[in-house]
Amino acid sequence: MKISYNWLKQFIKTTWSPDQISELLTDLGLEVEGVTSFQSVKGGLEGIVVGEVLTCVQHPNADRLKITTVNVGLENPLQIVCGAPNVAAGQKVPVATIGTTLYTEAGEPWTIKKGKIRGEESHGMICAEDELGLGESHDGIMVLDSKLEIGALLADVFEVENDQVFEIGLTPNRADAMSHFGTARDLKAGFLQKDVTLELITPSVSAFHVDNRTLRIDVDVKKKDLAPRYCGLTISGIKVEPSPKWLQNRLKAIGLTPKNNIVDITNYVLHELGQPLHAFDTAKISGNKIEVKTLEKGTKFTTLDGIERELHDEDLMICDAENPMCFAGVLGGIHSGVTDGTTSIFLESAFFNPVSIRKTAKRHNLNTDASFRFERGIDPNITEYALKRAALLIQEIAGGEITSDIFDFYPNKIEDFQVRLSFDNAKKLIGENIPEDIIKRILMSLEIKINNVTETGLGLTVPAYRNDVQREADIIEEILRVYGYNNIKTTEKLNATIANTTRFEDYKLQNVIGNQLASQGFFETLSNSLTTPDYTKLSEQLKAEHQVGMLNPLSHDLSVLRQSVLFSGLENVSHNINRKRENLKLFEFGKTYHNFGDKKVELKHLSLFITGNKHNDRWNVTSQPSDFFFMKGVVTSVLERLGLTGIKESSFKNDVFNEGIIFSIGKKQLVEFGLVKKSILKHFGISQNVLFADFNWEEVISLVKHNTITFKSIPKYPEIKRDFALLLDNSISFEDIDRIAGQTEKKILKSVNLFDVFQGNNLPQGKKSYAVSFTFQDQSKTLTDKQIDKIMTKLQDNFTKELGAELR
Repeated sequence: MKISYNWLKQFIKTTWSPDQISELLTDLGLEVEGVTSFQSVKGGLEGIVVGEVLTCVQHPNADRLKITTVNVGLENPLQIVCGAPNVAAGQKVPVATIGTTLYTEAGEPWTIKKGKIRGEESHGMICAEDELGLGESHDGIMVLDSKLEIGALLADVFEVENDQVFEIGLTPNRADAMSHFGTARDLKAGFLQKDVTLELITPSVSAFHVDNRTLRIDVDVKKKDLAPRYCGLTISGIKVEPSPKWLQNRLKAIGLTPKNNIVDITNYVLHELGQPLHAFDTAKISGNKIEVKTLEKGTKFTTLDGIERELHDEDLMICDAENPMCFAGVLGGIHSGVTDGTTSIFLESAFFNPVSIRKTAKRHNLNTDASFRFERGIDPNITEYALKRAALLIQEIAGGEITSDIFDFYPNKIEDFQVRLSFDNAKKLIGENIPEDIIKRILMSLEIKINNVTETGLGLTVPAYRNDVQREADIIEEILRVYGYNNIKTTEKLNATIANTTRFEDYKLQNVIGNQLASQGFFETLSNSLTTPDYTKLSEQLKAEHQVGMLNPLSHDLSVLRQSVLFSGLENVSHNINRKRENLKLFEFGKTYHNFGDKKVELKHLSLFITGNKHNDRWNVTSQPSDFFFMKGVVTSVLERLGLTGIKESSFKNDVFNEGIIFSIGKKQLVEFGLVKKSILKHFGISQNVLFADFNWEEVISLVKHNTITFKSIPKYPEIKRDFALLLDNSISFEDIDRIAGQTEKKILKSVNLFDVFQGNNLPQGKKSYAVSFTFQDQSKTLTDKQIDKIMTKLQDNFTKELGAELR
């Protein structure tokens, strides 16, 4: 929610700076997430002054240019080359001096510099209105009032408004604060707590009166439960045109685009008081009658956005005698709104059932400023006041007369809430004994009426607009937020509970692995579990029937829960590459979701993504691209850190991986990793290789819990290394060599290492050369050459027998 600082000061006169106001609003529970600057004219017309054209002669080298001398209040006039056809001596004009920054129509900045145009010096620029952001005309320069003082700042002449806009992260329960008036009301209470007494100024409607009764619109509220209060009146003789600058600036500051004076006023009152309004063109109201009702399911209705929708039989509609005109409290129809030709309107102000509005908005995927407020519950007792406020503004800005009495349907008044507050309960929940007089002052500042006072507590009446304050606990929360969370003293005694957990708890293992990956240069990501169903088209492993869909999706791209962590990770990779971060190592602990008939399953994963070079460019390190074996090393290090051994390796290919490996223990598949196919990367606009690893984290955790740590003393006797250069078929893997070596010698063979691979023209077709080293060590004695030679002979024989290996 956006709140204008200047607008806010219309309700509460304060000299506090925007930063101070931000801090106070956040303390009150209206968290300010950011403050942005707004200027009614981009650049604020800084550097633009009023000048007078003294002379204007033809440029000697250009038919369409003129050389002018302009007095801008300096000691000497400026020579400026101007191409405008209407420039003439004696005019008062806006002059951009050297160093001034102007903005293009697209918002791009450019700076006025001293230069030569066709051989003649130019020391500034005489501006057209579109170049200053003061209009759209570019037919010629802007000619100013001749009475203006030479050298005056144009920002003062056109009263450029500078504002600060608060972005408030409003919680759903604070419907009362969804306006400038509601925010100011909270600020008043906050100021009072700081011993600063300020008056809350409300716009006066005392001038409201009915001019005549020449245009009557009959109203029939058929759904009283869905429209507990409905008000309206007619205004005739209006003139629809652009709004005045002050009104446009108010709306622009909070991110709204001005339309016309009638629509702008309804939007203005909405953000001023929190009461949505709607204006209907009376010429389009068939039968001069309005009915508030529901229609048959399947009825067609075209909304303002031009989309034809089918109504649900529970959608509350504003209709005329023949057709629906508006989704009540959500969005108007395309045919009943205000246009440039409108001369009379029916102005609606109502209180609609929040549940009904919420269901309609979700059902039709419509989110508007009006529905945002109606869904949360507005003030039912401000309805008529807001209607009068808007009607007076319309008369002031668009002219016209009020031509009907106010129709006010309010059969059952929505009563205020009665709540009992216990002082003991307040002390217990707050954790501190707040004096009773401070409690009373806070409650009165929040317009909560104190009916009676006893030694044990208070009897209170809470205004109906605070629909989130209906219990004692709510009252205590209100007291605490105004009193200030920061004012609650911390105790000198710290109480803690020791959790009975093991070292194999999931979160502990996540921290261990997360820290390890971070130390290896990885960054942790957190992706949205909501994704698009279109990703099922990229892999046959994902089935549309297995998707878990959202009942009320925000959009098609966020309509299902993900079945794979791959695609959300590739979205992150693409996002970073597009911002020139091409060397990436990312990891994420996340879940996938699957619908298997009546059974819905959540599976936890650890996903790794590597792309680009292993390291960023450095003067002393040659760039090395991340490859398959780099990823294999990272995956292996994760499993080793968890103490998992006896891992079986198998290669595979599918519609996701060009080449991949699966690590498993027994029948449990722990991780699959490899190089992602180009066809999938292309979908995300990625042109470089991406390596992906997907750990079945739940299977990993199940094995870690049964893992035991073993240790032994450091050997006293030396290691001995021997090498083989083996000529092998291309189909043989190093894993085969390692497996056979381990079966051949189980006691003193400590490790097998592949330190060189050669493939080339010097070898027979279909062959490769592996250089393999073997490390031997005995815990109890020094090994002899005779022992090692015997083992190496046995290894050679087994390699020849089982792999067809030859020594080179």
